[in-house]
Amino acid sequence: MTLIVAALLAFLWANSPFAPGYFALRETYLGFDLGGLGLEKPLLLWVNDGLMALFFFLVGLEIKREVTVGELSEPRDAVLAVVAAVGGVIAPGVIYAAINWGGEGIGGWGIPVATDIAFALGMMALLGNRVPLSLKVFLTALAIVDDLVAVLLIAVFYTSEISPIYLVLALGVLALAFAYGRGGGRNLKVFAFVGVIAWFFVLQSGVHATVAGILLAMTIPMKRKIAPENLRDELKTGLESQRFEEAEVKVANLERVLEDAQSPLHRLEHALHPWVAFWCYRSSLSLTQGFP
Repeated sequence: MTLIVAALLAFLWANSPFAPGYFALRETYLGFDLGGLGLEKPLLLWVNDGLMALFFFLVGLEIKREVTVGELSEPRDAVLAVVAAVGGVIAPGVIYAAINWGGEGIGGWGIPVATDIAFALGMMALLGNRVPLSLKVFLTALAIVDDLVAVLLIAVFYTSEISPIYLVLALGVLALAFAYGRGGGRNLKVFAFVGVIAWFFVLQSGVHATVAGILLAMTIPMKRKIAPENLRDELKTGLESQRFEEAEVKVANLERVLEDAQSPLHRLEHALHPWVAFWCYRSSLSLTQGFP
């Protein structure tokens, strides 16, 4: 409901007598400068390239989890989502090109090829438990693959200049994050630091910065520090404690054990959900969907 209200308010504001204020806000420049290394962009791009990268990072975490141990762990289920997404890119692009062929609007064929993943997930959320989990996962995977293909098309056909140096630097930083995770690294602050650097390099390369969010999500490990069978043993021992003092100590130990039993990916998912749902999500809608 918050999603829908935010979008309606944006439409009303952009088409009201106060529309100049709306567009002036979108074009308000914000930035920083650290010893000659800085970045300055309008608020619109901070939302589209910054907050939306965080949104795609969370979606990437969810997709990785589903592909690894969830509803998309079966190859045929994952392939179905990919094929459906490719069809969802080609069909609207072809229809748009057929209608606008030879006209001035032919250059806009890239607009309908992307699925608005924010609205797609929002509509499913309104239906709640009436939508099967498998369908939610399938549509989420379809939407994210669709958007990735659209971002790649934009990078190839709509980006005026690609910086190979920044692109290589971004891939190098992401490779370091992957190696850190594969080597047993679990410190989320390290991933956050590396992620910000990778995001900056991707942004400077000319490729849409949301790609950094997706790629960074793929580097986050799902390996648990404590195996599930060991967790069961610890829980059983704690429940068998008879004295309150012993139980209290056990609770403290179990809290540590439960944290170690969660993978970095799961911890990030739980930490980011409220921020993405009620901040990035809504800000992105209010600043990108309101066009007259």
